[in-house]
Amino acid sequence: MKNSGDNVSGPNPESELIERFLNDNDFSKNTRRAFATDLGKFSAWFVASNREQFRIGRVTTRDVSDFRDYLRREKSQATATVNRALVTVRRFFNWLLEEGLLTANPAKKVKELKRQALAPQGLERSQVRKLLREVELRGDIRANAIFHLFVFTGCRVGDLVALELGDLIIGERSGSVVFRLGKGNKQRSVPLPLPARRAMQTYLETRPPVQSNLVFVGERGPLSDRGVRNLCTNYAAVCGFHLYPHLLRHSFAHQFLEDSGNDLVGLAQILGHESVNTTARYTHRSQADLAVAAEKLSF
Repeated sequence: MKNSGDNVSGPNPESELIERFLNDNDFSKNTRRAFATDLGKFSAWFVASNREQFRIGRVTTRDVSDFRDYLRREKSQATATVNRALVTVRRFFNWLLEEGLLTANPAKKVKELKRQALAPQGLERSQVRKLLREVELRGDIRANAIFHLFVFTGCRVGDLVALELGDLIIGERSGSVVFRLGKGNKQRSVPLPLPARRAMQTYLETRPPVQSNLVFVGERGPLSDRGVRNLCTNYAAVCGFHLYPHLLRHSFAHQFLEDSGNDLVGLAQILGHESVNTTARYTHRSQADLAVAAEKLSF
């Protein structure tokens, strides 16, 4: 077996150590391949940059930091790809440290690149319209009320399944809904716009006569969190796009900010966020928005 002072001919790290490292960690086939590729990149860069053979004992913190910057700036690799390579190198040297082949991990203090904050993804307006139209075409009254509540109030699935009849106030000109069991058991009152009021009123008029104060019920009793998610899965198949409760919450948040002129305080109150900083993530542009903006540049 080679030790930390042995030379490695060519751009690859010491093969025996790499093999031991991979075998000591029960990696999947794909992970093994990815780790081997990352370590190969690092050793090749080390040889080319330092004009010397790759030796694990010769690697410095600056080497690891410069390797990270090389991947990002010169190779233009994605942040996730760069960070994965850095994690691989750090993990390999940490293993060498544990094996007693090194006295310190040169990659320990090298920080990963920060990921750009992007807005949580929501449905496009056309997709929300398609969902509501498909529900209406099928005469699915309960689903219509559920999806209207999601997209017009931004509620969580837990808010929806815990909703009781006394939490609804539905009038001709106004309405509201009280979500009593938000995060931290904090109660909040949210306006109920006309489309949601109509959908809820129609559902309440056809609601099964079960002995439960919960709003959404079926023939077997109250609708569960799982039941709502299954409903989303069924309509995702119908509509042809991903659909889940929190995606509808994100969709509401995006549309509210667009229509209200970025009223973060109002959105935070509706969503039940304790801090506007949490709500501010919806003001970040999506990757698609950034791409469109970049395409418009000219010099």
